[in-house]
Amino acid sequence: MDTQVWDKPGADRPDRVLIVLHQERSTPGRVGMALAERGFKLDVRRPRFGDPLPTDMNDHAGAVIFGGPMSANDTDAFVKQEIDWLKVPLSEQKPFLGICLGAQMLAKHLGANVGAHPGGLVEVGYYKLNPTECGKSLLPWPDHVYHWHREGFEVPSGAELLAEGDAFPNQAIRVGPAAYGIQFHPEVTLAMVHRWTSRASAMTLASGARGIQTHFSDRFAYDAAVRAWLDAFLDLWIGSARPCVETPVHVPATAAAEM
Repeated sequence: MDTQVWDKPGADRPDRVLIVLHQERSTPGRVGMALAERGFKLDVRRPRFGDPLPTDMNDHAGAVIFGGPMSANDTDAFVKQEIDWLKVPLSEQKPFLGICLGAQMLAKHLGANVGAHPGGLVEVGYYKLNPTECGKSLLPWPDHVYHWHREGFEVPSGAELLAEGDAFPNQAIRVGPAAYGIQFHPEVTLAMVHRWTSRASAMTLASGARGIQTHFSDRFAYDAAVRAWLDAFLDLWIGSARPCVETPVHVPATAAAEM
């Protein structure tokens, strides 16, 4: 069977992805594992604890800013630093992915509002996801996705809305050719769900949140589709660190003579 490993143009493409985390024990979860499986090295930075961010993307194939308990509206220096830094991947049109807080930072960088639900609702657990026509044209989307947030974002001017939700209508956006923001958490592993629901169990009691047991029963029902979406999305977003390799097609001599 003919095979091809997809890659973006450029023989000198870096094999590192910048990973921005916000807590001492945070991990990039399944997103990190999937990137490593694609041959990327993970350059983990925590600006909250003093790690610098690069001044350009010359050494990185892409960047991911993950979630955290803070708000994109906070006045902490590291929050402003990360929001301002987004001009780097955006200006260079390098692959960028913002997850939850990272998506809200992307929206805020582009002048859109970030804030709580007007009715005080949260999304904590699995919720229905509705792709837009633009989103459907890119790839298939899962029916339900995992959330853990109190705030949402408006769609910035010039961005494309890719997926919608009920309580928080803006769930996924694309900015330019390679920057994406998603309100949900495809990176969560089962261990992360256990950790989040135990260490931050008060969130599961907030208005609109799913009960703790529902997080696990819904994961059994919906996670396979989320995993499939993540693989397809990463293929679209960043591909592989390996060079593009095509298997030569063998043409029989008799067929070659007829060409």
